Amino acid sequence: MSTPNKDLDKVEVRIKWDPSDQGEAPNDLDIIAATYPADEPYGSPAYLVHFDSRAPDGTITLDRDSRTGQGLGYDEVMTLELDRLSDAYARVVVGVAIQQRDGRKTFDAIENTGVQVREGYTTLAEDDFSAVGGATAAVVAEFARDESGGWHFHGTVRGFDGDPEEFAAAMGGRAFGA
Repeated sequence: MSTPNKDLDKVEVRIKWDPSDQGEAPNDLDIIAATYPADEPYGSPAYLVHFDSRAPDGTITLDRDSRTGQGLGYDEVMTLELDRLSDAYARVVVGVAIQQRDGRKTFDAIENTGVQVREGYTTLAEDDFSAVGGATAAVVAEFARDESGGWHFHGTVRGFDGDPEEFAAAMGGRAFGA
């Protein structure tokens, strides 16, 4: 059965934050995308995309990376070309993790944080992380493929307390709240 609803094609996830005060360890936030196979959409991710990496087929790329939050506008930008993603994958979960190498830092400790999920000129979701201020990481978007092959967005912001590696392993699982 056909439907007049338009599925998602190419989506952008963007984050911003202010730099740390002079003399303090840098505020370093990272976008992480986890792609899950169709035969196990809540199992381990098939692959992760984050700084210094991209999807094996080039469908998910980190276009802009910042280690400090300096500059105007959005500091990190990730593009997800869902329409090109293989049928072998049924779910993509996107999160934001704060690097913890210089001690525990939460969203509350970083000023002017924000995330925006867009398709073209349409904003699908925006958030400032205030609801998960005590967390060190958060899931910010979930994209799921339906039976007809179309991709749909599920807006969510769910906090996590742990380092980026632990977060990446847990962010798409049912126990995490997916």
